[in-house]
Amino acid sequence: MTRVKICGITRAEDAQAAVAAGADAIGLVFYPPSPRYVTPEQATEIIHGLPPFVTRVGLFVNHSAQQVADICDQVDLDLLQFHGDESPELCASLGKRYLKAVRMAPDCSVSDWADQFQGAAGLLLDSFDPNQYGGSGQTFDWQRIPANLELPIVLAGGLNSSNIVSALEIATPYAVDVSSGVETAPGVKSAAKIRQFINLVKRVETATK
Repeated sequence: MTRVKICGITRAEDAQAAVAAGADAIGLVFYPPSPRYVTPEQATEIIHGLPPFVTRVGLFVNHSAQQVADICDQVDLDLLQFHGDESPELCASLGKRYLKAVRMAPDCSVSDWADQFQGAAGLLLDSFDPNQYGGSGQTFDWQRIPANLELPIVLAGGLNSSNIVSALEIATPYAVDVSSGVETAPGVKSAAKIRQFINLVKRVETATK
């Protein structure tokens, strides 16, 4: 079963819409330059009242360990997502399970990243943009993902309802992560787009059983 994470949630109603559509996780961005940035106070309001078994993921970009720890003290996060140039040591130092994002630059070796971050819960593969850390809305060549990696793969980068079926058929990831592909504006999700996206993921699963 392919899990679905709706990332860049900035409103409580969008979190509820994601859960109602069957999302397994929601993502909260604590990176101030992002148009989807939320404060710890906003994040707490967003996750208040979420039902059990919905994973609350916090996204960080080149924060210090202390900055991450301070946010974790304020927000009840289940999983950390490191999207910058963090070392394996920093990622592991917070005492929480984490994902390491890999920006798929032309010379990027996913296998090397998997070896370097063996302590991660998984690798999130995102498109490469030299000017920003994620959120570009662009895809990458999914055939670059090696088979039989020991770490679970979360596929991100430009996913939407028009390409998710192809993405799942080519990459066969453990999970998919979507943000701009289910928005009407940066940080503003569309309940209809979320439902359509998740329904397509489920449809692919049904067809392959």
